Amino acid sequence: MKKLLYISMALMFTMMSCTNEFEEINTNPNDPTSVDPEFLLRQVIYNLGDEMSYEGFVAGNLLSQHFTMVDFNLFDRHALTDPQLGGNPWQVFYRNLRDVEIILDSVEENEAFQKYEGPALILKGFLQMLITDIYGNAPIFDAASGVGGITTPGYDEQSEIYLAEGGIRSNLLAGEQACQEALGAIDLDLNGDLLYDGDLTQWITFSNSLLLKMYVRISGAELQAAEMQGIYDGNDFISENSTNAVFNFTDLQPNSFRMQQLRDGDFNLFVMSETMEEILVGLDDPRMSRFFRPNGTGIEFNGLLNGPDASSTSISVSDYSFAGEIFREQTGQIDANFMTAWETHFLIAEAAERGWISADPKEHYDLAVAMAFEYWGVELPADYLTGVAEYGANGANKIEQIITQKWLANIINGYESWVEYRRTSYPTLKTISASLNNDLIPVRMPYPSEEQALNQDNFNAATAASGNDINLKVWWDVD
Repeated sequence: MKKLLYISMALMFTMMSCTNEFEEINTNPNDPTSVDPEFLLRQVIYNLGDEMSYEGFVAGNLLSQHFTMVDFNLFDRHALTDPQLGGNPWQVFYRNLRDVEIILDSVEENEAFQKYEGPALILKGFLQMLITDIYGNAPIFDAASGVGGITTPGYDEQSEIYLAEGGIRSNLLAGEQACQEALGAIDLDLNGDLLYDGDLTQWITFSNSLLLKMYVRISGAELQAAEMQGIYDGNDFISENSTNAVFNFTDLQPNSFRMQQLRDGDFNLFVMSETMEEILVGLDDPRMSRFFRPNGTGIEFNGLLNGPDASSTSISVSDYSFAGEIFREQTGQIDANFMTAWETHFLIAEAAERGWISADPKEHYDLAVAMAFEYWGVELPADYLTGVAEYGANGANKIEQIITQKWLANIINGYESWVEYRRTSYPTLKTISASLNNDLIPVRMPYPSEEQALNQDNFNAATAASGNDINLKVWWDVD
């Protein structure tokens, strides 16, 4: 479901009515006390999609080794406490989590906003998953109380964030229930919905795909196969690209993909990684020319090993492949991606291959690959799924094939690829050139420095046992 956006980033505020004349006289019209959920919903969806597409490109794609940064690259060398062009999504998550909570407060105060409850709860669960998958234990249950809430929340255990009341599973299920109930309400519009144009049935479908993702994500720590089978049997998940939870960027500002808005010098710091080159070449994958440009020769694609020490290594950027035109000149052809059909089919293929659900893994692998090619606007070669990318061809590790194909398609969602690498160890990532982390791939992001300053007691309690360690595995990471 592709939508062209022309939206103002300024929030529009509406005034609460007052029944007392004295209050009317003494109300400052320039200090509004409530926000219409239409504008907050629009703002949350746009801001989260915009910010995380950018973050996923400039930071997540370095962790997942889709791209390499040729200079100013301490983050690419895994000094994660030194974010540069990106690498600190904490504030993005919590700002939007706060705004989602304000939407839910508005629903409680005014039943005319009933239709906003389901999408808000689903977005809340989605945000909680993003936070905990990237950071591990995190402030969740006391962290989003809207206006006037707790300002120094404690850190919650990841297992509870996923499974306790008020956590990810709870909010997704409650969101689906709220959508079902609102479907029967008299004609109430859901405006500001950039994902599904107010179609609550599609929000339920989106939530089911997120639940499936959640169950697969935590499967190493707590397998819930019956729940996965129930979602599959219900056949209400994102299964076609036409129902993806996405919105389109534009070619030009203000709503272009933010890589289009960077200076040339900053954009050209990102080149194809050696990991990406080897995988694409090994598959003879035509997405190479969609994702990247030829190097200075104009005909060759060349990747660079992640994490070079630019101060001691002479690098000529013309030797390497810059990001493709879709990330710069033609950003109207790409999406802010929340959840897609190809991701859902890859999840089903993995669950089936591991024996967690009864389904045909090859069928869903083939569907996922085909939809990923369609999503990126590249024609699937007739022999791609019968050649080197054929499911299980020549004794190939099928789980590795599934995750590697998902990794390729997730090039705009680098954090997601990194999270899946941590869960599965696929695809095989390289030891980087000049590591600042003892040649280890980080398995979580560090809490930002402002947490230590603004939430010191809880930060100290959360990091007392092991420090703010980027090599400390999260609860579900048991591989």
